[in-house]
Amino acid sequence: MILLVLLASILIVIITIYQYDEQTKDYNISRFERKESSTKQDIEIELKRRTTYPVTTHNLAKIFQDRIYDIAYVHKLTISMYDMDGNLLKSSIPYSFDKKEGSNLPKETIRDLANNSNHKILKSRKEKGITYQSSYSYINDPRFKRIGILELQIAQDNEEQKHELREFISRLSLVYLLMLIIAIVLAYFLSTYITRSIQTISEKIKETRLNKRNEKITLNSASSEINSLVDAYNNMIDQLEDSAARLAKSEREQAWREMAKQVAHEIKNPLTPMRLSVQSFERKFDPQDPNIKEKMAEYSKSLIQQIDVMSSIASAFSDFAKMPTQRREKLNVVDVVKHSLDIFTEDYIEYLPEEKELYASLDKTQLIRIVTNLVKNSIQAIKDTNKNPKIEVKVASEGTRVKITVADNGKGISDQNKELIFEPKFTTKTSGMGLGLSMIKNIIEAYDGSISFTSTKGVGTVFTVILPKT
Repeated sequence: MILLVLLASILIVIITIYQYDEQTKDYNISRFERKESSTKQDIEIELKRRTTYPVTTHNLAKIFQDRIYDIAYVHKLTISMYDMDGNLLKSSIPYSFDKKEGSNLPKETIRDLANNSNHKILKSRKEKGITYQSSYSYINDPRFKRIGILELQIAQDNEEQKHELREFISRLSLVYLLMLIIAIVLAYFLSTYITRSIQTISEKIKETRLNKRNEKITLNSASSEINSLVDAYNNMIDQLEDSAARLAKSEREQAWREMAKQVAHEIKNPLTPMRLSVQSFERKFDPQDPNIKEKMAEYSKSLIQQIDVMSSIASAFSDFAKMPTQRREKLNVVDVVKHSLDIFTEDYIEYLPEEKELYASLDKTQLIRIVTNLVKNSIQAIKDTNKNPKIEVKVASEGTRVKITVADNGKGISDQNKELIFEPKFTTKTSGMGLGLSMIKNIIEAYDGSISFTSTKGVGTVFTVILPKT
């Protein structure tokens, strides 16, 4: 809108200047033609009726001795008369002492006049900002014989027209300046009105999430295009909620199916040796055997070991299925982590706290579980892979948060496993259910904390845990 008003203003100013210039030229030409026609009529009348001299070239100066000034004054132009060779005979320009009244005609002008079919030529020149227009034609006697050349010259001073043009342009500029200001104000309010609706839609789109209920957009007043966009967004929200509900249900069912398969697989592992032990005992059982008690004790021990494995599997699944209850208390994190490491006998575990005391409001049992699980994973990663195993556990303070890092120089994590490391039932070990990292991730996120890691294949892995102090 602003550009359109500005462009229209510039075009109108240009057209106005051009139109004024053309009108001025047309007016000057028309005005000169009228004066020329009237002057020629007066000259013809003077030659036909009022003169007592014979109408010849030699007598032109005498015939118009004084009359030429009257005619020039009435018509407000300059009159000059020449013989057929271009020599000046008489001019309305007064004598100035001994100076010549005027100059003779150039040969070129005489030639152009003779070659012109209308026997009339027009010429113009500019001098000191004033345009001088001249016409050249023949002077005829009553018998239409050419006896001389007539030059009529008028000075066209267009300063008044230019002044009027400047005044008109200034007034027009004020009008368009006012229009431009109005256009800017209208454009501002119009764009604000439009962008307010678009901003509302943009904010709602940014807040749209698959895992939560999204609000629909309601606009009291908007254009039809914006209303169409809002209707499309609201329809998308309805479809998104239906899709999210179906997806969530499908994911839950799939997750429990996968978990059930995993649990069933883990339970079958100890059941197979238990079945074989029972079958073997049934075939080899002899009450009269003198070593029957030792065999019974060995058989019972084998069964108890398999039952313990099944119990640990059930406990791990139960711990993962429910969120651990938080019992927050003010703890010295440095001491708790140290006690967590005391259960490990490996001499390559090194504890490097940056502070002697670091207090935070956490659950002691859950904190121990986090540290021991990460250290166990590090021990598993460096077994049989490094002749100089090393595990470093560090505790530091970062503003309002506690930072715990567990670094090892084990085999590292491959690129294809990095995205799956916190997934339930994922494991690279030959035993276990793969619930440890997933379980401690749930514990850490329940504190609004975070866990991350960096790993290089064949170099080692660093796990970083961030927990709030309060």
